[in-house]
Amino acid sequence: MMYKRHDLIWLTRAGWQAALAAQPAQEAVLRHWRDEDWPVVVRRREPGIGSAAASAAKAATDVAEPESEAGQDVFAGIALPPDSTGAKPRIALRVAAAHIERSTAPLTLKAARPALPAHWRPGYTELQRLSAGLDLRVYGSLAWQALTSLRCLTDSSDIDILFRPLTRQQLQAGLALLSGAAHGLPLDGEIMFPSGQAVSWKEWLSASAAQARVLVKTTDSVHLAAPDELLATLRPA
Repeated sequence: MMYKRHDLIWLTRAGWQAALAAQPAQEAVLRHWRDEDWPVVVRRREPGIGSAAASAAKAATDVAEPESEAGQDVFAGIALPPDSTGAKPRIALRVAAAHIERSTAPLTLKAARPALPAHWRPGYTELQRLSAGLDLRVYGSLAWQALTSLRCLTDSSDIDILFRPLTRQQLQAGLALLSGAAHGLPLDGEIMFPSGQAVSWKEWLSASAAQARVLVKTTDSVHLAAPDELLATLRPA
């Protein structure tokens, strides 16, 4: 199965054992995450990271590690609530595909709604209403707060939206909604094209106006591409 950035994955018991062995300094957090049955999130692959950890996990546990090449592993992570300095600690994981119990796309707008602070709710309601027919998902701090009930949002937080258009018409409609003032929300986030390639929607708007290339992120790489290359992955209507 192919996983995309921001997908949510749940680990098997063996997966958590391997993660604990690979990250002994994070034992308390990882045990809590496992006991609460919270997911981790798919991130970009980083060649070379995790190989030593995987070996340590195999040596330190009685769990049989699945035979898998690097390409079969999934790079994932956990973002923790801000610490006393305002920094957001992150735990990087490398998960064998056989250690993934289930997965889902990022949270829908509806699923993330219970975690909203009160001052965002009117605008969020309007965003939900105006986004009918568009695939908008939530990731980042709001998603983590909705998933865990931990205090992940701060006064400076944005709402990270993953917009997944299938057609050029949807792309235009979604960009108009996200960049418009009707909802009055501090939105940020990415467009994810059907190929799994993602671009900051704010950068897309700026680059399109300047006919410039955009920074594209996938699970495997970060590279520059012309907007037309990405538009070609969408249906005309």
